[in-house]
Amino acid sequence: MNVLTDTVFPSLRCAQEKLALEKRAAKDKALASAAAAINRDRAAILAANAIDVQKARSDGVKESLVDRLLLNDKRIDGIIEGIETVIRREDPVGRVLAGWTHPNGLLIERVTVPLGVAAIIYESRPNVTADCAALAYKAGCSILLRGSSSALESNRTLVRSIKAGLIKGGGIADAVALAESGSRDEVDLILKARGWIDVVLPRGRKELIRRVVENAGIPVIETGEGNCHIYVEASADIEQAVEIIANAKLQRPGVCNAVETVLLHRDTLAALMPKVAQKLAGKAELRCDAETKAAIGVHPAGLALKDAVEEDWETEFLDNILAVKAVASCDDAIEHINRYGTKHSEAILTNDLQSAEKFRTRVDAACVYVNASTRFTDGGEFGFGAELGISTQKFHVRGPMGLEALTTIKYLVTGSGQIRD
Repeated sequence: MNVLTDTVFPSLRCAQEKLALEKRAAKDKALASAAAAINRDRAAILAANAIDVQKARSDGVKESLVDRLLLNDKRIDGIIEGIETVIRREDPVGRVLAGWTHPNGLLIERVTVPLGVAAIIYESRPNVTADCAALAYKAGCSILLRGSSSALESNRTLVRSIKAGLIKGGGIADAVALAESGSRDEVDLILKARGWIDVVLPRGRKELIRRVVENAGIPVIETGEGNCHIYVEASADIEQAVEIIANAKLQRPGVCNAVETVLLHRDTLAALMPKVAQKLAGKAELRCDAETKAAIGVHPAGLALKDAVEEDWETEFLDNILAVKAVASCDDAIEHINRYGTKHSEAILTNDLQSAEKFRTRVDAACVYVNASTRFTDGGEFGFGAELGISTQKFHVRGPMGLEALTTIKYLVTGSGQIRD
């Protein structure tokens, strides 16, 4: 007997069929109870997370990735706040997107319906467990959560709390399930679960995403790695640019919307590079091309500096490492970004409206910023309450994925006896 194929998959399908019939008030009540359960069980959740964090550190995981795994009271508060925001949002199901009357009198309506049974395969970040469970439930979808073994104790405890909360709130607890054996075979079973799972979302390193995309026998909503860039023009406010670069690199270097490469117009080098070096000294390693390295001048104390190599332009470091390169023009910056970027989040710092519009139009990415940090690419920051991930593909959804990402459409056609000639 296999628990996933014999028990979990059928249970998720049955639960989704029931959940699809639930009205907003019932779903919101169940989610509010789940949020209360997480708050009530926070001590147990933090204790379980401490086990995962200790194991990660003993295994030599770098601190920027341990940070992705870590929960604390503030982050649990954020999880609860995210669920509460999801509750406040309109029900994405049953919205009439369009309606029209055929010349023969047929009424045709395009309405939103749940996507069905979803699976998400993700790494670290136990907050994803609660975020995705809440979004799926509100969208009328059941969800199979397959986190990484590094967060197994955290995820087990979170899911127990969520399911207990759903039950207490009169909800459908079987709509949320955790694949918890830790075996890699689980992933293969999920990817081949045609007829049981309607869509799978991979969220994590490029190796995981590539494995899912290449082996899935079911539809995939592809999230991507974040090799994000900031391009600074000569017209930019230099002091502002230093603060934006520092925020985008240092605030949480292990996340997908952190900047990995800064491109500097040659006319900014003399004014900007010494300030960037001073700001990041002792905090991040700079990997510079020859021009940006020379422009630093006197090296500030604690500066970690290396010569950039070709591999650096295409690397998502997820660490306190920043690649820096000089470019001759906005066109050169755009060419570099479209070659090495991963279509995630890109930014231009400028006071030239023509350059800003060119950058917005020609850069191929889910999110394009003018004069702001890339760190805002996030479902919570965009007002979604939570996110399933950040889609870097172009079909169905793109960018931070909220409730609408787990809906599809149905055409409702009402007639009065029409037949086609």
